[in-house]
Amino acid sequence: MRYGLLLALVVSGVAIGQELPNDLSTLIDITVEQAEALAKHEGDLFLKGLTTLSDEAAQALAKHTGWLELNGLTTLSDEAAQALAKHRGVLSLNGLTTLSDKAAQALAKHEGGLFLDGLTTLSPEVAEALAKHKGGLYLSGLTTLSDKAAKALAKHKGILGLNGLTTLSDNAAEALRANQNVELPEKFR
Repeated sequence: MRYGLLLALVVSGVAIGQELPNDLSTLIDITVEQAEALAKHEGDLFLKGLTTLSDEAAQALAKHTGWLELNGLTTLSDEAAQALAKHRGVLSLNGLTTLSDKAAQALAKHEGGLFLDGLTTLSPEVAEALAKHKGGLYLSGLTTLSDKAAKALAKHKGILGLNGLTTLSDNAAEALRANQNVELPEKFR
C-alpha cells in the first residue's frame, strides 16, 4: 500500500516539496505540501510517527477521507483541532495526553470514530464537550472519572469506549450503565 501511495503521488504529478519515506510511520514532521499530497490518497493514512503538526498541515490533512492516524502527536493546538474536526473518517489521536476545552469542542464536531485513548484525565468541561460527538468515541486511557464527567459522557449517543476504567464511584458507574452504548470493564457492568 505504501508503494501505491508513492506511485499515486508521482503519477498525479503532485509536487510534495521533498520525498516521502517508504515507511510513512517514520515521518516526524510534515510540510503543508506533503500534507496536501497525502490528503489526496484514497485509503487509510497511518502517520503515527508525526510528533508535530502545523495548523496549516492539519487543514490540508483534514481533506483526506478514510482512517487518519496521528498517534505520535502529544499536543494539538485549538486551530489544528478545528481543522481536523472536518476530516471525514476515523480520526485517531491516541498520543494526546491533554485536551483543551476549545479543542474538545472542536473535535466534538468530527463525524466519525474518534480515538483519544491517550487522555488519562478528563475535566467535566471536556467531558461535556466530547459527549456531543456523533460517532464512536474511545477514551480507554481513562482510569477514573468524576461523577460530573461520567454524567456528562453518559449523554453520548454513539459507542463510548471506556475500557480502561479501574475506579468509579457508584454514582458514576450507575450513570454510565444507564447508556447501553457505553463499553465498560466487566466490574462496572
